[in-house]
Amino acid sequence: MSGGWAGHLIIAPILLPLVAGAALLLLKEKRRTAKRGIALGTTAALVLLSVLLLTRVARAGFAGDPATLVYRIGNWPAPFGIVLVLDWLSALMLVLTSVVGLAALIYAATRWDQAGPRFHTLFLFQLMGLNGAFLTGDLFNLFVFFEVLLAASFGLLLHGSSKARIKAALHYVALNVATSLLFLIGAALIYGVTGTLNMAHLVLQVAAVSDQDLPMLQAGMAILSVAFLVKAGMWPLGFWLPRTYAAAAPPVAALFTILSKVGVYAVLRVPLLLFGAEISRTAGAAQQWLFFGGVCTIAFGIIGVLAARRLSRIAGYSLTISAGTLLAAVGAGEGSVLAGALFYLVSSTLGVAAFYLLIELVERRDAATALGGEPVFDDEYVGLMPIEQESEVGVVIPASVAILGGGFAFCVLLIAGLPPLSGFLAKFAMINGLLDLRDTVGAPVWWLIGLIVGSGLATLIATTRAGIDLIWAPSERPQPALRVTELLPVGLLLGICLALTIFAGPAMRYMERTSQSLGDRHGYVEAVLGPEAAGR
Repeated sequence: MSGGWAGHLIIAPILLPLVAGAALLLLKEKRRTAKRGIALGTTAALVLLSVLLLTRVARAGFAGDPATLVYRIGNWPAPFGIVLVLDWLSALMLVLTSVVGLAALIYAATRWDQAGPRFHTLFLFQLMGLNGAFLTGDLFNLFVFFEVLLAASFGLLLHGSSKARIKAALHYVALNVATSLLFLIGAALIYGVTGTLNMAHLVLQVAAVSDQDLPMLQAGMAILSVAFLVKAGMWPLGFWLPRTYAAAAPPVAALFTILSKVGVYAVLRVPLLLFGAEISRTAGAAQQWLFFGGVCTIAFGIIGVLAARRLSRIAGYSLTISAGTLLAAVGAGEGSVLAGALFYLVSSTLGVAAFYLLIELVERRDAATALGGEPVFDDEYVGLMPIEQESEVGVVIPASVAILGGGFAFCVLLIAGLPPLSGFLAKFAMINGLLDLRDTVGAPVWWLIGLIVGSGLATLIATTRAGIDLIWAPSERPQPALRVTELLPVGLLLGICLALTIFAGPAMRYMERTSQSLGDRHGYVEAVLGPEAAGR
């Protein structure tokens, strides 16, 4: 174990939600206030812990000290024992997960956690699985944490019932069981060739694989990559994402925005770590597949966004566009493109999560229709104020419409990547980096740039059309009654995006260092296995 007191805190993002979630199982469902308090307190503690760990990594890294911290469970040395690794990327993902989780849980505490049993336990186990996936240092435990977060997501997806949710959950379960089988097969093939699943040890073993065993290794990585890309939502493997997320309860859908990023994280972590440019036998082909797969995913998302008529579907296809943009940027190359992609990952995740929460408020007057005619709550329309029919001239815009309209416009600017917010800055950074690659990559770079710009235009068209219909058009339908606890999490997520815009310089420097660390295989191996192993 290294890193002093911070080294001991590395296991806390996994242990804390595990213990709290298990403790909640001992409480009866009628003790809802106590359950909410424990869950909210735990999630808030995770935010503080993750920020503390990120600060520790950033201070060490910018000061020139080793930024990668390793926690050896049971003090067993790697690669024989289980290790947790905290570096630039994992620290960033921990903060993103905890912030989105806290916002979703605050929103759920207003009433959505009453729609089914064991919500808070499932929610905390979901956070535990996500944190574990971002911290683990070996492929087998990556599979274990994948299964934990998927098992929790099955229950959360069914939360609140309804025909649409049950149908989506059945498809989701079947697909992910098949994906888990692919994950196991790929990991088994890699282990059979290299004799290890520790990521740092794999860096050394992959470079030493004989020509005779190389096809087996490539087959294992290809199968493993398919599992990652299904979870990332790459076309045609991500056909399930928009429909599934649209069927979920709003706070669950907001939390699920981070699920697709687990697949992107795995793509960033494993292929970039194991198959660097110096390993010429395996480099190149994987990046080309990622690039063209990402381009096709963006095109698919653009078509879906323009065809969608419900905001929840638009949000789902926006996630598809986000995944495609990230995968194509990873495939295009490292450096400034990857740094911009990481900035975009954070901004798009926060923006779409806020959008999912805002959608329920905007569509609340149509709640029964939006849920397929099966409202979750009997008092769905209690507190809604009808609007008197009168001339449009001189009518004061209701406060709820003004608030929802402002938040909606903010989300649209973020998701579409329009100036001056963080979504625009992230896309600008990616495009600027792509322009530097136009001589080496050629025409495909212009395809990606055109799709990045076109996806923003398509999102703007679709969301503006929906916003006019649901918010700004005169209507006799009752206006939604807004609670402070419902607006607070939306404001939290959008406020962080605004802070990213204001402090884009320091944030971008962190992303650049994260990008550099992903290509530093020697530093990763040295941190996990020690200087002697790294020097071999």
